Amino acid sequence: MPVMDSVADLRVLLASQFPLLMVETQEEPRLLGIIRQLAGELASPLWVWSSTRGLTRDGAEAMYGTIDPHQALSFVEDIRSPSVFVFADAHTMLRDAMVVRRLKEVCQEAVPGQTLILTGPNHEVPAELESLAHVWQLRPPGRAEMADLVDRALATFRRAGIRVDLTPEDVDGLVEAVAGLTLSEADRLLHRAASDDGVVDTSDLKKIRVAKAAMFTTDGTLELVEATRGGFDDVGGMASLKQWLEIRGRARAAGTASLGIDDPRGILLTGVPGCGKSLIAKKVAAAWGLPLVLLDPSRLYGKYIGESEQRLARALDSVDAMAPVVLWIDEIEKGLATSGDGDGGVSRRLLGTFLRWMQDRPDGVFLVATANDVSSLPPELLRKGRFDEIFFVDLPNDDARRAILGVHLAERGRDLEAFDLAALTRLSAGFSGAEIEAAVVGALYRAFARDRAMATRDIALEMQSTVPLSVARAEEISALRRWAGPRSVPA
Repeated sequence: MPVMDSVADLRVLLASQFPLLMVETQEEPRLLGIIRQLAGELASPLWVWSSTRGLTRDGAEAMYGTIDPHQALSFVEDIRSPSVFVFADAHTMLRDAMVVRRLKEVCQEAVPGQTLILTGPNHEVPAELESLAHVWQLRPPGRAEMADLVDRALATFRRAGIRVDLTPEDVDGLVEAVAGLTLSEADRLLHRAASDDGVVDTSDLKKIRVAKAAMFTTDGTLELVEATRGGFDDVGGMASLKQWLEIRGRARAAGTASLGIDDPRGILLTGVPGCGKSLIAKKVAAAWGLPLVLLDPSRLYGKYIGESEQRLARALDSVDAMAPVVLWIDEIEKGLATSGDGDGGVSRRLLGTFLRWMQDRPDGVFLVATANDVSSLPPELLRKGRFDEIFFVDLPNDDARRAILGVHLAERGRDLEAFDLAALTRLSAGFSGAEIEAAVVGALYRAFARDRAMATRDIALEMQSTVPLSVARAEEISALRRWAGPRSVPA
């Protein structure tokens, strides 16, 4: 939500004359600025207490002896006119039962228009205050506030002689890149970008997005993945899927919301293992210039009741804050397949949390989920509207196999004219993309052992000694194709 919603919410809470507000935030200066603005609108004096300065009327000297919270609350109790009192980092003083009791008495006897606001990074409301306290969380800065910060930072850079080479559209992209951060975090990233090379230009947009994503992936549930270079042309086959992604990428870059075109939301890729589903996730991020964040479902599960659900909720909150971003969930069935209550219902609760997020997530988060065993996924995850589209990635056909061979040979600096690609294409019938790559790698080792250049026969020998998945697991692949026929779009 934009920052004006935070201001409006707090304005309503103050006007509603709640005696006690407990505000969770890591942005104390920003919160105080908002409270100062609203107190001015209400013509109410603002008092701020901290454990180092005591109780201070905004901009004046501290009241003697009020470093002690008991004395500060006693002073508050003596004021019988509408006022706003902010107690910073108050979670520390709530550990004292006597302070909690005194706070309860002050709130019960508060005159109309008198509000105590306790701030802190988090709050556990003491049982004694549950009937009096309203817990509220300051939301991240909205676009208007972040745009103002970016404008001020760029003006500072220009005055310092740092070249700013950005169009108005690039500046909008910069605002989007730092969205979800606190103002201080955004300011630090902007200054780091400027100090790296003495220039702020379009190359800094991706750097800032990646740096922002890294800030939200520190708990181990999410992992920032380095996106591969190049675009969809480096992927052999999957022409329909690549065209679909290219169209969505162009629409997203053009900002087509004014035309009634929704932001692309995500895709589910299912099909034969080793055929490039994970590669597509990396290529989407590379082609669209966005960070790629991996959510591994196996990392969600904890040993304590409710721990798994909390991990997922925190991870999804972090993803929302990273937007714009590509979220990659690899083998989604590992975490969201529901198979009864053998796990105490954890997977069902995870599914419920994930479905709510899919419904309500903000624009700018593009989800790429992959699944090998799609039949184990619950129908409510697969219904129309959860994903923009479900694609089935089958074994590559002749043209795709030839293209895949060309990609892997070119990546390793080999001249394609030196190889009989037509013969290798025929020989690799039934091979997955991963199996073709493995044959090329094996051929390189084979040629190295004989101290000569790799030739067609080396790749052919590797292919002839390979039992492809299409043979080893023929029944499973047939079952996948039967499932996918009426339920998905061929990639």
